[in-house]
Amino acid sequence: MTKKHTALVLIPAREGSKGIPHKNSKLLAGNPLVSYTLEQALEIANPHNICVSTNDPAIISIAQQYGISVPFIRPEHLANDTATTEDVILHALDFYAKKGKKYDVVIVLQVTSPLRKTTHIQEAFALYSDSIDMIVSVKKNTTTHLLCKENKQGFLENIQHTHTTRRQDSELHYEYNGAIYIINAQSIQNKGLTACSKRIKYCMPDEYSIDIDTELDWEIAEYLMQKNRN
Repeated sequence: MTKKHTALVLIPAREGSKGIPHKNSKLLAGNPLVSYTLEQALEIANPHNICVSTNDPAIISIAQQYGISVPFIRPEHLANDTATTEDVILHALDFYAKKGKKYDVVIVLQVTSPLRKTTHIQEAFALYSDSIDMIVSVKKNTTTHLLCKENKQGFLENIQHTHTTRRQDSELHYEYNGAIYIINAQSIQNKGLTACSKRIKYCMPDEYSIDIDTELDWEIAEYLMQKNRN
């Protein structure tokens, strides 16, 4: 995205999805879900700096229709429910390193955030510097509800002890929305994603922060997309 940084745009899109079968290639508002992220990636990077990490032939075919070649088929041990985002990132960086191509920044764009805009990615990237570990997209969370759990006796116990009755009086918190991760490649390679503590937020509005995980999320996203088109 800039001459200063060599960025890899990584799009994780594995085949399996228990909540919504074939989610990544399923049509959302008339287009495959993955297509929205592919289009955004092409607006910020050259195709040879875009990596679609997948084991799904349907996703490979869709990516190729956008002029994006898929350099490898994701290994099965990285395509199951136990594989982590960190595993997928490190695998991609290692693949390119063995080809003699080194990236210093990884921009991870989740397919499940189709309402994210290209301008959001660009604005988030503008916050990045080599002195931090990552930029993470968030949305505001000002809920005043107490979190609780059921104890062994079957009674509810509060697990959040601070509580205000009015929304405007509550302390401002942020919730990861899964849309954008801009990661220092050296940081994740040296100490892993969990230890990347130097994180800076990029705050997105709620209407662009839908992360599709359930059928209800899907319906909300489709409604918002149709509304925006109209």
